[in-house]
Amino acid sequence: MKDDEDTMRKEYPEELIKSGVRGKYTNKYQEGTNIVLIEPDLHELFPDSESVNRALRDYISHKQP
Repeated sequence: MKDDEDTMRKEYPEELIKSGVRGKYTNKYQEGTNIVLIEPDLHELFPDSESVNRALRDYISHKQP
């Protein structure tokens, strides 16, 4: 596909696309998210947020006096 090729579907009105604002909700979204990237070698041990949260809670419980 060429960079200058028009790939917009005909059913989308051009006016709708031009009226959009890029990044309109970016700041609001970032305020409500907490994303941490897991290194690939750790992803096998912590495949989802539940496993990460469980490990962190276990770690904290052993660190507290």
